[in-house]
Amino acid sequence: MSEKNRDGKRTARERLAVEREKQKSADRRRRTLIVGASVVCVLALAAVIGVLAANAGKDKGGSAGPAVAPSGAQGKDSLAIPVGKDGAKSTLTVWEDFRCPACQAFEAAYRPTLHELTDAGKLRVEYHLVRLIDGNLGGTGSLRAANAAACAQDAGKFRDYHDVLYANQPKETDDAFGDDARLIELAGKVNGLDTPAFRTCVKDGTHNSWVDKSHAAFKAGNFGGTPTVLLNGKNIYQDQTMTPAKLKQMVEDAAKG
Repeated sequence: MSEKNRDGKRTARERLAVEREKQKSADRRRRTLIVGASVVCVLALAAVIGVLAANAGKDKGGSAGPAVAPSGAQGKDSLAIPVGKDGAKSTLTVWEDFRCPACQAFEAAYRPTLHELTDAGKLRVEYHLVRLIDGNLGGTGSLRAANAAACAQDAGKFRDYHDVLYANQPKETDDAFGDDARLIELAGKVNGLDTPAFRTCVKDGTHNSWVDKSHAAFKAGNFGGTPTVLLNGKNIYQDQTMTPAKLKQMVEDAAKG
């Protein structure tokens, strides 16, 4: 073999060795990148989980723990807040959401009549509080307002605070009732309600789980929406001819019987 041929083969082997080394280096860099990317993904996932956990801890909508019914709650699973005398001949069952505009409209139209009939002992109203709008639009205003109303029930001030909430209802898309400070501020409109006990009840979400249980009963009942208003078991809210005067006449007729 000539010297020239030997040099050519040696040069080819050297080039091949160089190429192999380059390939090994490229493989090592690729493995490093893959491992690095995997670590970044794991760290990113951990960060996301951490953020979600932190937010979950801050969300007052969380309702962990046993359902604590407000004082005087009655009915199945103590889910009804009663207003009026036990001996009334007629019972009005109302499923409502404090963020619901239709509930506010019902209250505005029928409140004077309901007060008159309950004060006269002719009607008993059973309020069931739900959090429908929270699920539809997000936020915790329905839940927090319902909890605050249950706290007001503990203080014997449910009806007055109930009326104040509707009189100051924010727009449906405004989650103002999700702010405990706002709910406590409105309690100042009810004589004797804004107490340390009430504030603690509101801030701690004492009745949150009870509200969730009431909401679950609402869904199980397959009701069409809020408000759902039943007079002695009959849905009168769906009656397009119903008026406060007609409701009053029906209740008074039942009282005579």
